[in-house]
Amino acid sequence: MANAEAPRLAGGPDYRPITPRRPVEVRQLYSVHYFEYTGSYTYPGERHDFWELLYVDKGAVSVTAGERDFRLAQGQIVFHAPGEFHALSAVGVAPDLVVVGFGCTSPAMDFFRDRVCAVRGEERSLLGRIVAESSAAFSTPMNDPSVTELTRRDDPPFGAEQLVRTALEELFIRLIRQEELSPQGAARTRTDVPKEDSGVLEQVTAYLEQRVDLPLTLAEICRDNLVGRSRLQKLFHTHTGGGVMAYFGALKINAAKRLIREGRLNFTQIAARLGYQSVHYFSRRFRLATGMSPSEYERSVKMLSEGPDPFSDDCANNVHNRIFPFQSGPLTIRADPKES
Repeated sequence: MANAEAPRLAGGPDYRPITPRRPVEVRQLYSVHYFEYTGSYTYPGERHDFWELLYVDKGAVSVTAGERDFRLAQGQIVFHAPGEFHALSAVGVAPDLVVVGFGCTSPAMDFFRDRVCAVRGEERSLLGRIVAESSAAFSTPMNDPSVTELTRRDDPPFGAEQLVRTALEELFIRLIRQEELSPQGAARTRTDVPKEDSGVLEQVTAYLEQRVDLPLTLAEICRDNLVGRSRLQKLFHTHTGGGVMAYFGALKINAAKRLIREGRLNFTQIAARLGYQSVHYFSRRFRLATGMSPSEYERSVKMLSEGPDPFSDDCANNVHNRIFPFQSGPLTIRADPKES
């Protein structure tokens, strides 16, 4: 026999297999949460011996990670390394958060130390898949942050836990590739933001979130917040990966998605509610941001939330921003006594 490891038929080619490399490998799952904090919530902090990711799906939070304090805005993700003390508090509106605790000893995870990453559409899809498949695999309430152990369902969909694991691994790979494709480090947001800059960012992002229904211009934003155009643009590019108006546009699209999911308004009414000049312009902006028309998005939401088998399509790219097969109602969480 020519090759003892790879036997072949007489006269056939001599195939020699390789074992695919796995630069990141998730070994354990500790928690998967998706929930809405109250606007005044403050978590005093913890540390543990596994990794934890925190993604802001709506709003913003102030984060402590070791000796660092910084603001995490909508569309950003931070990783807490094993043993790192971390705490958070809500900033303004009640934030929606994805939190996943996992075990991974791969050296590639060092990439995420002291780093905040901007999450794009493909990565948001993977986060959606992680939450959706976790909801299918585990009976543990996903909107209860006090839960410390996952409980398997008696009859989960085939392979649900593996899909959670592979989606996590793909998420990490894609985030690392962002840095490789951007030599200037556009995917990275430094967490040592000067206090003055952090205050301006917090003020402006809160201002935008409260006026998502208005057709604001950059000049109006600068005027109302007493900040220069060049400085504001530089701050947003440095700390969010995009400009002020791109951030405001993303807020509008996320608000539109929420209104479509609620189903109380038609597309013309949604466009008017969010300050778009016409329903046609709204549809164009929506397609540019999501890759689908509002009506296509509406059908995909119905499939995921009302269909007989919301997990029949396992493609991560079919799960879009904040589309999960359950309602993430607000929690009643006791506020910090200092705020009482």
